[in-house]
Amino acid sequence: MPGFELFGDQERKEVNDVLDNGVLMRYGFDGMRNGHWKAKSLEAELEKTFHSKYVQLVSSGTAAVSVALASAGVGAGDEVIMPTFTFVASFEAILMLGAVPILVDIDDTLTLDPKAVEAAITQRTKAVMIVQMCGSMGDLDALQAICTKHDLLFVEDACQAIGGSYQGKPLGSIGDLGCFSFDFVKTITCGEGGAVITNNKDYYLNADHYSDHGHDHEGNDRGAETHPFLGYNFRISELNAAVGLAQVKRLPEFIALQKKHYTILRDALSKIPEVTFRTVPIGGIESYSFLNFFLPNLDVSTRVSEAFKKNGIDVCWNYYNNNWHYVKKWHHLKESKSLYPLSSEIKDALSSLKTKDFSQSDHYIGRNISCLIKLSWTEAQVHERASKMVKAIKMSL
Repeated sequence: MPGFELFGDQERKEVNDVLDNGVLMRYGFDGMRNGHWKAKSLEAELEKTFHSKYVQLVSSGTAAVSVALASAGVGAGDEVIMPTFTFVASFEAILMLGAVPILVDIDDTLTLDPKAVEAAITQRTKAVMIVQMCGSMGDLDALQAICTKHDLLFVEDACQAIGGSYQGKPLGSIGDLGCFSFDFVKTITCGEGGAVITNNKDYYLNADHYSDHGHDHEGNDRGAETHPFLGYNFRISELNAAVGLAQVKRLPEFIALQKKHYTILRDALSKIPEVTFRTVPIGGIESYSFLNFFLPNLDVSTRVSEAFKKNGIDVCWNYYNNNWHYVKKWHHLKESKSLYPLSSEIKDALSSLKTKDFSQSDHYIGRNISCLIKLSWTEAQVHERASKMVKAIKMSL
């Protein structure tokens, strides 16, 4: 998945531009820049990549989720529906705003189950956030219809799915707001960085101001700018943006490599009757950053995971007992282990997670194995890997 596997002259050139002019901050210092505005240039490239009117760069994917929600007015006491399978950043970003994360089951897409979303809506629900985990998507039509019916914000966390699409539209561009991460292990990397994308000008202006201490960014004198509302610091640096600027131009190259390696592995595993693959909605195209497949039950997937490790097949996970990505081990969330006091609404919602039934999610996560697709493999290495995977699975059945 990571673009860092293929750093080259393009990245070095963009970084050297910044080091040569000495301006690491994305705002101000106009006279020193020699015409180099890496963050602005990256935002322009991302607008083209995502077919989106507006892009606001921020410091991380986690910041992107918080900024996206805040820009649309999500805050204290508002409920945000999210999936049981994601990264801990999803609920962290919601909690940071004083909002309440409401976790619901996934389906065989490994993302939000629309029926579970509909059942979880209350008078306090403000947003539904799908997380496009491991390079693919959920039933976006059904989820968008639910949000329209109930007048809810639809947010796409596409941090792991850059390069994927649905009915010709890039993932992240379909909801009211889209969120991306460009950290060290994403398909394109800034080292650390993220982006909020939207076609709503008001949301964009809010994100632009909110992510830089509330600055309105009008005129060329930063010291004279006004502050229409409170903000925080979620700025990206020019150095980070410089790396991302080179990487986004290479995205087609990275996606093509991922697809090639993914296809070899999937074709090999598809010959095993007991292996099935995650559902990708009709009209959807994965980013090919992960190959996700299901085995008959948790016991088999556990044996296969161990066999993979013993046979040198790396970067494959069963997330059932994973500390970072699945609700089962999020004890710090369920027990409200916070450095600062949480509201009673948040504490009550989190406490309910201790007894909530997520057996449907267990059914899919327990049987799933998710294998990252590396860019740096040779074709021969991928074929060798495929043979080892097939052998390990057959021996574990």
